[in-house]
Amino acid sequence: QVQLVESGGGLVQPGGSLRLSCLCSGFSIKSWLMEWYRQAPGKQRELLGMMSTDGTDKNYSETMKGRFTISRDNAKNTLYLQMNNLTAEDTGLYYCRQHDFWGQGTQVTVVS
Repeated sequence: QVQLVESGGGLVQPGGSLRLSCLCSGFSIKSWLMEWYRQAPGKQRELLGMMSTDGTDKNYSETMKGRFTISRDNAKNTLYLQMNNLTAEDTGLYYCRQHDFWGQGTQVTVVS
């Protein structure tokens, strides 16, 4: 059974950092394209970036560049999203995705 479980969200001040995790089971993250999405309040879910099967990460969102990094730990079958220099605009629910499967999301709130 495929499962994706995000964690690591929380309250953080502007300029702070968080590392989100996406623990996966039922498949190997090395074999699938993995993606991170964000849904800000009142907005549509947006693709932040992806990690391909060869371990190359690509950032799709301009807001991510230079601040967010996607990585993975194959032994733990876990995908990560390292987020630095957070702003209030980064507030939202963060999801990981593998093809048709989504996690439940983890909430990130940036507030001073």
